[in-house]
Amino acid sequence: MQNITVLGAGIMGHGAAQLFAQAGKKVKIQARRETSLEHARELITNSLQIMVEKEMLTQEKMDQTLANIAYTTDLREAIDGAEFILESIPEVLETKLETYEIIESVVSEKTIIASNTSTFPLAELTQKAKHPERFIITHYFNPPQIVPIVEIVKFEKTDENIVQLTYDLMKEIGKSPVVLQKEITGFIVNRVQVAFLRECFNLIEQGICTAEDIDIAVRGSMGFKWAFCGPLESQDLAGLHTTKAMVGNIMKDLSNTREVPSFLNEMVEKEELGIRSNKGFYTYDDNGEEAIRTRDDNFLDLLKLMQQKEAKAVTSK
Repeated sequence: MQNITVLGAGIMGHGAAQLFAQAGKKVKIQARRETSLEHARELITNSLQIMVEKEMLTQEKMDQTLANIAYTTDLREAIDGAEFILESIPEVLETKLETYEIIESVVSEKTIIASNTSTFPLAELTQKAKHPERFIITHYFNPPQIVPIVEIVKFEKTDENIVQLTYDLMKEIGKSPVVLQKEITGFIVNRVQVAFLRECFNLIEQGICTAEDIDIAVRGSMGFKWAFCGPLESQDLAGLHTTKAMVGNIMKDLSNTREVPSFLNEMVEKEELGIRSNKGFYTYDDNGEEAIRTRDDNFLDLLKLMQQKEAKAVTSK
């Protein structure tokens, strides 16, 4: 597949489009407003420039990537000739259904239609589809041009060939795809993340530690280890007899609440929304711009190290 369309020029859309273009694909980004497209162009250019500075890309590769991307506000123009369409528009079901209806009236029956949604199941997304078998979810994580994982989600009507083609495409653009064998709320990552956050919130509510204490503890333990050795492999390396004892001793005392913690509700009610309001668990003075730059810079360093290790492993075979 060489012709890719990305619908939506926001954080997820422009980042995914950059990935496809870096892999040599011809990419069209579509958004309703020209200002959104201009902002996406600026963000992609800045992102690529940082990668050049970190010697993750050459200037020639950056120029080629930018040349691979076209921008348009015309939906029909964007999808004409597309082999793979990534829908990354706002999470409004009716808007998505209207968009899919237009897509299916224009594109070939072989065109794969993927959504970045983490909100709607495929049964809802395809309720009006002529060819539900070619719909799939490819769930990226922010920032998508850096974070390796993509969750591929199918349902009972999805053609297995579509799953394989999507998996191969994600590998081709440098992602680390995982395929869910069953559709489930929250997929893999967000389910694990919410379970983890539930205990973090519980520790704060009990006055055991502060948010900063938790961040320091996690960065210096699981965060350090799991980048190259996931949670289950880590248990293998520690010894499952040790894991069994730890789980048996601690699990009974963990939080099992099904409610959002009261302090989090209060923070949101007080407009303490994190970088959007310059106050959350931490205080910011620039809408988090410096924090985001630092995060992305660190993520790129980690990604570079991962790529170097992967290249070394391939060479040594």
